[in-house]
Parts: sequence; structure tokens; C-alpha cells
Amino acid sequence: MDKASTPPARTEGPTGSPTGGPIGWLFGNAYLLLVLTTLSWGGNAVAGRLAVGEVSPMALTALRWTGVVLLIALFARHRLIAEWPVLRRHLRYLFALGALGFTGFNALFYIAAHSTVAINIGIIQGSIPVFVLLGAYAAYRTPVTGLQFAGVAMTIFGVAIIAVQGDIARLADLAFNNGDLLMVMACLLYAGYTVALRKRPAVSGLAMFSVMAVAALVTSLPLVGIEAALGRFQWPSLTGWAVLSFIILFPSFLAQIFFLRSVELVGPGRAGVFVNLVPIFSALLAVLILGERFQLYHALALVFVLGGIALAERLRRA
Repeated sequence: MDKASTPPARTEGPTGSPTGGPIGWLFGNAYLLLVLTTLSWGGNAVAGRLAVGEVSPMALTALRWTGVVLLIALFARHRLIAEWPVLRRHLRYLFALGALGFTGFNALFYIAAHSTVAINIGIIQGSIPVFVLLGAYAAYRTPVTGLQFAGVAMTIFGVAIIAVQGDIARLADLAFNNGDLLMVMACLLYAGYTVALRKRPAVSGLAMFSVMAVAALVTSLPLVGIEAALGRFQWPSLTGWAVLSFIILFPSFLAQIFFLRSVELVGPGRAGVFVNLVPIFSALLAVLILGERFQLYHALALVFVLGGIALAERLRRA
């Protein structure tokens, strides 16, 4: 075989992803990876709604992380073993992060899906960067300007529009949708997890994600027990298994790998901007797949949520 026909050597990037051939091309294209990542995360809101009546929320949460742990055992075990000496010294910290950002967030997310629409879930989820900004200020006194607080106010107002479904009169009666309030709580948990990542150990993102996924599985089991004791446990139906398979493969596993690789290629600042696509994709997919109605107050909420984030992020980078 001559030199021209010899296939390129298979190499691996920092995440352990191959860098040769079509897969290598994919893992070298940060912006395509980021679009696929946010599309997967946007699809999770739709999957949460499709799971209603097909599998109970805590069963879905536990089975989700069971599937992810199995995939990690197949594809990421070498990275985990190589970095285990460092990871072992930070197990309590990583388990706490897994419980907070993965188990807690997902449990509330899937419960919320029982009483609100996917469009609302996606838009409220889009507020996470602003909650992170507030959390960083509270925990580390990270400087926040007056205009950044204006961006925070815009985003929170957008979330409030969703909570009252565009009807200001609901504020006087405190008539909020329980699912929307649960999503706000879920976003606060995930923001806390994100702020805590500032003290992450010096390991690869893939290795750290692997330990947190195991933590998420372990900490979700008591919730399954509580759900079963209350008589609310539901094993997945055929549709439930299909939804679960999507959640495991795309939002939980591939999207995480894609995002880690994107951060390596373009940095966390530029990669983080793409997270703003999640509520947009959630809304589009909810309309196309679930037939949900995109109403005027949804549009207004999107403008305020994304506008507030853009204002806060742009000024923070300035």
C-alpha cells in the first residue's frame, strides 16, 4: 500500500474522542457539536412530556443514569481508571455535585413535565445562566455591574411571564403553575451545581462527568424507593423505553461529550453562548412534535429571557 492510500493514524483528543475520519471531522467542528448539544438538551423537554403516563419521574431519573453509567463503562472506563487516583481524593465533592446537578435537577425536571408544557420548560431552563451569575456573586462576590443586574431583572421578568402565563392578574392571586415553579427550583439547583464547579479537581471533564453520573445513579435510588412506597412507581411502557433510550443516548451522554469537546476547542465562554439555543429548540420541537401552541406570551418571555442573558453575558465579557 503506497503512502497516498495509507489511512491516517487514529489519534485521540483530550476527551478520548477519535480525531481521524468522519468522526474525527465531527469532533473537530465545535459549532456543529454545540448545535447538536443544544438540540439534544432542547429535546429533553419534549422527552419529559412524552414520558408522562409512560414511566414515573423517579424511575425515569434512575434508569437514565443507569444507562449512562453502562455507556461510561463501555466507552470511558479507560479515562476513568487513568484519573482515578485524583478522583478518589474528591469523591465526596463529586458525589455532592452529582446529587445536586444531576439527580436533583432531573427529578424536579421530570416531575414538572407532568404539569407544564415543554415550551415553558425550555424557556425557564434558559434562565440558568442568570441564576449562575447571581450564585457566583453570592458565593464568591464575583463583581456584578448595575447593567448586569438589569439583565438579571429582564430574565427573571421573562420567567415570571411564563409563570403567570401572560396574565398579570395571576400575581395578585399567586396562581402559579406548579410545574413552572418546580422548573425554577430545578434551575436553581443546576445553577448551584454550576457555581460549585469552580472548585473542580484538576481532572478531565469526561472523568469528572463519569463519577458524577455514578453519583446520580446512587442518589436517585432512594427517590425510587420513596416513589414506590407512595404507590407511584411506574415501570416504562414500550413508549417509555423509547423515550428513555433517547434521553440516555442524546441529552445525557452524547450531548455531554459533545459539549466537553466544544469547550476544549473554543473555550467555555464561546461555548456557553450556544446554551441560549436550548429554549429556542425546546419551543420549536414542542410545536413540531407535541403540537403545543406557541403563544404571544411565550414570544415575550423568550425575548426577555434571552435578551437579559445576552446583556449580562456581553457586559461580563467586556
